[in-house]
Amino acid sequence: MTMTDHKPPAGAQPLEPRIPDPSAKWQKRWNDMALFKAPEFPQGRKYFVMPMLPYPSGDIHMGHFRNYSMTDAIARKRMMEGYDVLHPLGWDAFGLPAEQAAISRNLHPEEWTLGNIAQSKATLQKVGISFDWSREVASCLPDYYKWTQWMFLQLYKHGLAYRKESEVNWCGTCNTVLANEQAAGGVCWRCGNAVGRKTLTQWFFKITEYAARLLDDIDHLDNWPDNVRTLQRNWIGRSTGAEVEFRLPDGTKIPVFTTRPDTIYGVTFMAIAPDAPLLASLAIPDARRAAVDAFVTRTRGKLAVERMADEEKEGVDTGIVVINPVSGEQVPLWVASYVLSGYGTGCLMGVPAHDQRDFEFARKYGLPIRQVIRSANEATSESGMTVATEDYGTMINSGPFNDQVGQAGVDAVIAHLEKNCIGRAQIQYRLRDWLVSRQRYWGAPIPMIHCDGCGIVPVPESDLPVLLPKGHIDFLPKGRSPLADIPEYINVKCPKCNRPAQRDPDTMDTFLCSSWYFLRYIDPKNDQAPFDKKKAAAWLPIDYYMGGVEHATGHLIYFRFFTKFLKDIGWLTVDEPARILFNHGMVMDSTGQVMSKSKGNVVSPIDMMRLHGVDPTRVAMFFSSPGDKEVLWSETGVVGAERFIHRVDQFVRSAKAAIGGKFDPDARFDTAKLSAAERDIYRKLHQTILKVDRDFEVMQLNTHLSAVMELSGALGSGENLRPELRAVCAATMVKLLAPLTPHMSEEWWEILGFGPTIFRAKWPSVDEAALPTDSVTIAVQFNGKVRGQLTVPADADEKAVVAAVQSDAKLAAHLAGKSVVKTIHVPGRLLNIVVK
Repeated sequence: MTMTDHKPPAGAQPLEPRIPDPSAKWQKRWNDMALFKAPEFPQGRKYFVMPMLPYPSGDIHMGHFRNYSMTDAIARKRMMEGYDVLHPLGWDAFGLPAEQAAISRNLHPEEWTLGNIAQSKATLQKVGISFDWSREVASCLPDYYKWTQWMFLQLYKHGLAYRKESEVNWCGTCNTVLANEQAAGGVCWRCGNAVGRKTLTQWFFKITEYAARLLDDIDHLDNWPDNVRTLQRNWIGRSTGAEVEFRLPDGTKIPVFTTRPDTIYGVTFMAIAPDAPLLASLAIPDARRAAVDAFVTRTRGKLAVERMADEEKEGVDTGIVVINPVSGEQVPLWVASYVLSGYGTGCLMGVPAHDQRDFEFARKYGLPIRQVIRSANEATSESGMTVATEDYGTMINSGPFNDQVGQAGVDAVIAHLEKNCIGRAQIQYRLRDWLVSRQRYWGAPIPMIHCDGCGIVPVPESDLPVLLPKGHIDFLPKGRSPLADIPEYINVKCPKCNRPAQRDPDTMDTFLCSSWYFLRYIDPKNDQAPFDKKKAAAWLPIDYYMGGVEHATGHLIYFRFFTKFLKDIGWLTVDEPARILFNHGMVMDSTGQVMSKSKGNVVSPIDMMRLHGVDPTRVAMFFSSPGDKEVLWSETGVVGAERFIHRVDQFVRSAKAAIGGKFDPDARFDTAKLSAAERDIYRKLHQTILKVDRDFEVMQLNTHLSAVMELSGALGSGENLRPELRAVCAATMVKLLAPLTPHMSEEWWEILGFGPTIFRAKWPSVDEAALPTDSVTIAVQFNGKVRGQLTVPADADEKAVVAAVQSDAKLAAHLAGKSVVKTIHVPGRLLNIVVK
């Protein structure tokens, strides 16, 4: 059913008179009864639902309105299902965007940020989002960043925060360093300009210590989207192989990591990254020095991702030879553009016959190609090769290892390396340590002190927070932190020796602030600790977390890392922060462009509300698309939403008039005593409850609405139904709509004679006796995502339902090439197959 199906009856005006918007009335009543205030500890079943921490760049637009309306709908339904609900919101209020905006407006970043927070909060309150505002946090306020600094100190105390000189990603436009995740694609995540390289002394978090756990535990995130899990697996990037100790003629060791030790006899050159620290220590012959220096200067300014993307592999011969420790052969050492300093040791063994990048490089520079693996599918000689053969196979031209096959060959070479102390088995990860220093003012100050006598000294926890200085600050970027130029801030006494010392001048990456914020929601007023451990144990994990997929390899890895660390040091009882992750779709304008202030195409929900009311705007947004898909926003949908709401309003009022007094809104009816027409309606009513429950759990609120619209159409005026059934249909329909149209549903609930709020009423349950008994239609999910429906016998057990999926060509396609981890069967409702 579509919005346009809800046309006015014959003879009526084209558009019914608009129903007065009751939102102000009900928002005041909710506030007076503290309806959305979560208890300190859940008293029964708990449900912790939250959207990702928003950045206050101005007033909210329809994109924000959609996302927060979805978590609002979840919170309201769970309330009706009897849960104690925690639904908080805060503000990711530090960072580069605020500082840049303040500079352009000649304002202090705090003034600009807090003004935006006030405006956005006022709008969210006007649209009736059910946030528990008593738990609001803002990362730029001292009572929050005190504990961000505390987190830094805990990481330092446990050996996971360190400072070193490193070549880093540098945005010349923003004049600050960027983490790898913020420089993806070679451009700055904020300004979009090209990112270069610079050597600086910076603070890092040793997130690589958690690489294995972060990777392995992805398998337990059954209710996270497949694409997010894949993105995280690829970003963390485990490689299993061996470290081999090649050496120079003078005995200097050149360690190399390889995933294919079985190809070691095929090495015809060595290659080193232009930015590898080892390169600077090598004695390059004078005849080659100028060429090598020129090549390094030209290539090292490029980011690793850019060099990897270059189709043209470039390099220069250093004039140095390296000895293969297994074969004893001497091969030339080249500097090559496609070698990465951040992977392995920054040096690789060139095996052109069995690695395509090496093959292209060798062809370009006339280097030998030696085949040492014969795969089952080819028998081409080196001279006739057009591409590298990268398959595992039988080892040839490999001395004592000839005829070893596949993994057996790999294991045999590793055993030889370890026996002769020239190498060892090793695992490498693509994930790099997290660079957290920023050369900006508007961030949480790093709580460390530099003393000439004592070295690096942590600020005592009792002295937190280290406050940002106020007053006149020169925010203009200079390539160093503005805090370094404020004597009264930077100059302090050493906590150990009491001699003159200096504060660390840098501030923290704002992603650090958003890595633990969900924990502060649990206990936001605590001034003795970041949160109470018992409260955290009661509320965690987050039951439903909603946000954009663009955070897959940044925030969503960082906050998993923080959770695991805090569990390890005894602060948490869980090591994964969120049970369900949902990626919402973007809201586009009518031309298909993402709404953003920079494009000038935002639509304000306040404007829509003034024209049409809050709930019609919500209905139009929900109806436009499934929650995980993009929305092409058009105001025309709101007109259809108004008509639908008017139709429900007429039915509710007429049903109440027909029944007169009180009635049981959850009454059951004996189908044998109903007329045929009433039996059909009663069955339709409970089929709708069943469908709404299924659709809601996968955030297909468009089909949730469609099901209620179909029920409304089937009910008509309801005059052919007995008053009791007509009233129950009205009450049930109002309950089903309550999470989506909360203000109108409260109004209708009051009209029907109930109170004080529909959100303390019981969510409708299905009368199984009303449903057809011979078959049921169930939802089929793969890794928590609905991929289709299946009609099966009503008494079908899990084994029979799985067999039915396997025999359905469309559904079985989702099993192709995958193994089943487990199945979750809810009889008569759904089958979720977890695959990998």
